[in-house]
Amino acid sequence: MKNIDFLGCKKDNTKLDTRKEGKFVSPVTEVNFEVVDPENTDLRELITFLDEELKIRYPHETIYVVDFEDPKVKEMTFVVAYLNGKPVGCGGLRPLDYIGIEIATMELKRFYVDSSYRKMGIATNMLLFLEAQAIAAGFKEIRLETGIKQPEAIALYVKHGYQPIDLFGPYLGDPDSLCYGKILDVDALPESF
Repeated sequence: MKNIDFLGCKKDNTKLDTRKEGKFVSPVTEVNFEVVDPENTDLRELITFLDEELKIRYPHETIYVVDFEDPKVKEMTFVVAYLNGKPVGCGGLRPLDYIGIEIATMELKRFYVDSSYRKMGIATNMLLFLEAQAIAAGFKEIRLETGIKQPEAIALYVKHGYQPIDLFGPYLGDPDSLCYGKILDVDALPESF
């Protein structure tokens, strides 16, 4: 694995195209973000931890899971965050094709950082990495659903420019759901993305 900092420079300051590598290292946390396939065991284990945490916060409500048996799951982009080789976070993007969506849009799914590794910048850097993946794939917007009992997630999304939007798709009518969206700005990303 190459040592890559957040701006996509190798230690000798030469530029590296992180999209071709599929991974980069954040200098603040020394975390590697790696694009993985849906069968990745680290991804699956992190999603299990996420589901367990959500069941505690929402014991009687619907939890919107990813159906790994659905053939469309192969259209998704998944990322696992590794700290010193240990999987500590994950996230995914899936293309949206709901009626009424007029621009190329992806949905952020299964975004999670292990509670022992929060407040280290991992979530912020993983979100930026996923946004860069969406832009590289030609998408113009990211939408997401989070729950009313997840103030730390809401704060993260708002801090990074996500605005409240109407509920969409499977979240319509769910009183525990909040949806956010962000138009992606290609010019705002570091050139290494």
